[in-house]
Amino acid sequence: MGKWIKITEFKDVPAMGSRKVVIGDIEIALFKTKDGSIFAIENECPHKQGKLSEGLVHDHMVTCPLHNADIVLSSGETIGEDYTCAKTYKSKIENDFIYLEL
Repeated sequence: MGKWIKITEFKDVPAMGSRKVVIGDIEIALFKTKDGSIFAIENECPHKQGKLSEGLVHDHMVTCPLHNADIVLSSGETIGEDYTCAKTYKSKIENDFIYLEL
């Protein structure tokens, strides 16, 4: 089991948008979906290495800005493609702050 790290306030991640965070040498994209869910995923497409934080958020997916592949935010899986998965991180919200388990 990893350590929970306080990242940012919930309000600092825009709805249907993202925020990039860097922890040591790890770059993570935080996403907030329309229903207010928070997801954390490595900030790199497993295929073309596009910055996922620059992609479009829809439903519970993000579209890679380089080649339009849809990636499921909860699992890191690419829809309809045979690429490796992007790494995901557990997140939680406590007292209006987002925490990640690393």
